[in-house]
Amino acid sequence: MPKYNVKGLTFHAIQVGSTGPDVIMLHGFLGNLAVWHLFIAPQLRKHFKVTTYDLRGHGNSEVTPTGYSAGEMAEDLADLMDTLGIRKAHLVGHSFGADVCLYFALKYPERVDKIVALEPGLAALVQDRKRESWEGWAYWVEKLEECGLTIPEDKKTDLNYLLHKSLETPKFFGPARGLPRNREPLLNLINNTSLVKDYEVVGDLTEDAVRTISHETLLVYGEKWHFLGAYEFLKDALPNVKPELLPGGEHFGPLEQPELLTRHILEFLGDPSVQAAGTEAPSKGSVWWRPPVE
Repeated sequence: MPKYNVKGLTFHAIQVGSTGPDVIMLHGFLGNLAVWHLFIAPQLRKHFKVTTYDLRGHGNSEVTPTGYSAGEMAEDLADLMDTLGIRKAHLVGHSFGADVCLYFALKYPERVDKIVALEPGLAALVQDRKRESWEGWAYWVEKLEECGLTIPEDKKTDLNYLLHKSLETPKFFGPARGLPRNREPLLNLINNTSLVKDYEVVGDLTEDAVRTISHETLLVYGEKWHFLGAYEFLKDALPNVKPELLPGGEHFGPLEQPELLTRHILEFLGDPSVQAAGTEAPSKGSVWWRPPVE
């Protein structure tokens, strides 16, 4: 388990592939680097030098009491790149990891080639997700109830309650499918750090600032995701964007449709062996769901 001392903090990172440009991949909120290694990283390593890492407090990286905003995570990324000797890289991020990628590109534009932003949420848009009428509440509750959980009426717009209930669902993908989650580390993050509060810190990545990020960006969302307002904003705001909607997808493209997503990524990053004709959607049997916790 390779770990690196990054300005006094320990980060778990894995590097695969030995040729081609650098690609750094960032997972989402309450996730870990394993999401990339089930399918996508083994494909990208044939063409790129791929680095995946557990964000601060996640997976096997060090847990700190604070420091979980997108801006602080972007500084972690800069420090990790310095430690690993990576001057410039393509960035691939999912959900909150995509937020960090965009923040990093804003602050360190010279260190970024292209960006693959998979379903970013953006703290700048968080107020849209706090409305009691936000469609995401009903979606979240519906999915939890599909797992056999009962959500009281007065808890159906309670973020903290729904986060905790989401951790009671079984795993839905990979060799551990159907097994219970390892809840304790995730509960520690939610209950004993500033993670949830920091997620809402906008910092420098305001709506106006997003419009200044000029890097080529592949913007990908599942067409059935309940917060496509972020997709609509970003596809209009980013000046050099290629928007894509994954047919039938929700919010977990790296796990729902990894084959299709990998083809999009390779085409975008410039692998000449990938043809657009090969991007048909996989069968419905490959699509799965888990609650809105990355």
